[in-house]
Amino acid sequence: MARGATTTTSWTTVQPLLLVLALVWLTAVPAVQCLHFYMDGNSPRCFYEELPKNTHVVGQYKGEEHNTNSQKYETHDGLNLFISVDEVFNNNHRVVSQRGSAQGRFMFTAVEAGEHKICFTPSTTSAAGWLSGGAGTAGVKLTLDLAIGDTSAIESTDKGKIQDIASKVRDLNERLQSIRREQVFQREREAEFRDQSESTNARVVRWTLVQLAVLGVTCAWQLSHLRAFFIKQKLT
Repeated sequence: MARGATTTTSWTTVQPLLLVLALVWLTAVPAVQCLHFYMDGNSPRCFYEELPKNTHVVGQYKGEEHNTNSQKYETHDGLNLFISVDEVFNNNHRVVSQRGSAQGRFMFTAVEAGEHKICFTPSTTSAAGWLSGGAGTAGVKLTLDLAIGDTSAIESTDKGKIQDIASKVRDLNERLQSIRREQVFQREREAEFRDQSESTNARVVRWTLVQLAVLGVTCAWQLSHLRAFFIKQKLT
């Protein structure tokens, strides 16, 4: 009986600790909402979010326009989206006004606690037949991933990506430095080879001149000797 009482007491002690850990984990991890909705023509689509003060919001969106020929929703370069975020509690003060392509991201920080209105307005430059909205079919399908939470918790992923990019940039810089060192080494070897070639050519020229001088002296001596020999023979 004493052992059973000890086990019950230990479990009763552990339960609050598990509850606290779960609450801490839920508080640390930002809330992520994934949703999609449809928009007719160029009509805006808005929804409201109640945000605490100093809450960072990052949204990833992807717009797909309905193609009446293929009867599918497709992404193309002619589809643009205008994103706006207004502070409803502050006379609809606009904190985000962004026009982007069919796929991208937006972010903002709630300076004050209150209700925020997030709107998406599509526009297209595609040919007729798109954005028809006919036969009960919506023109644009928008997929939205909305991360709401603490700034540091959300930006950790971005920092990781930035660190990866910085690492790649460092690797590229190291490769460039290695290529530059190799180029300098090659230039030095080329200069050394050029100097050796010029020195060799200079020595060859000097040796040729010396040979010509020796040959000239030898010819002069032989001519003098032959002249003396013929004079001697003539006198005899």
